Amino acid sequence: MISTDELKSQYAPHGTLRVALNHGNRILVGRDANSAPVGISVDLARTLADTLDLPLEFVEFDRAVDVSSSATEDIWDVCFLAVDPKRAETIDFTAPYVRIEGRYLAAPSCDAANAEALVRSGVPVGTVKGSAYTLTLERKPGAAHLKVYEDIHAMLAALDAGDVAAAAGIGSVMEAEGESRPGSRVLSPPFMEIRQAMAIVKDRPLAAAHLKDYVAQLAREGKVGDILERHGVARSCAMIP
Repeated sequence: MISTDELKSQYAPHGTLRVALNHGNRILVGRDANSAPVGISVDLARTLADTLDLPLEFVEFDRAVDVSSSATEDIWDVCFLAVDPKRAETIDFTAPYVRIEGRYLAAPSCDAANAEALVRSGVPVGTVKGSAYTLTLERKPGAAHLKVYEDIHAMLAALDAGDVAAAAGIGSVMEAEGESRPGSRVLSPPFMEIRQAMAIVKDRPLAAAHLKDYVAQLAREGKVGDILERHGVARSCAMIP
């Protein structure tokens, strides 16, 4: 796929494709032994940059809210975030390319039998500021009992201290955290399906349309599934627009 100069200028008005990475989502991005970014988002970004024949620069953030809140500051061009109507006010999303479950990690002292019982009980539940699951949970029953923390580390510290009865997060991350907390449980069913997509800042219509078509094509050709499997995520989690 060969891009035009106009398309390139919309994607990368400064000459380099600046891609925001959210390190708060450990499923999509991490670091190697040399602290360089690696993961699903990184591979997708490199594939896009190669297709456009543009140099690539990663702009790294620790939280999703830091990515979404900086969309109007001209510090990045493309990002990877979960689809949410609030975020769509400042960025244009593609169709989702992967589904990730949102689940509660219940503390050993929490006796809720499942996710619905947890919400009905009215106990405090920790969540992370600006995350896709927080934005969703704030619109659901039980929102009044959420305690919002600056990052996952503060949320898990609150869970360990007994300040909250459960913590909300990405299912596989909550499972990993539960393994180091004897007696804790990841509750069923998932409280949401987190639909991850690529996105570009608003008011770049040519690039936005191209990105939507591009991601859909990668999904249909199985290339998204290949990237997911390479990083330990089941191919069945891929979504085909």
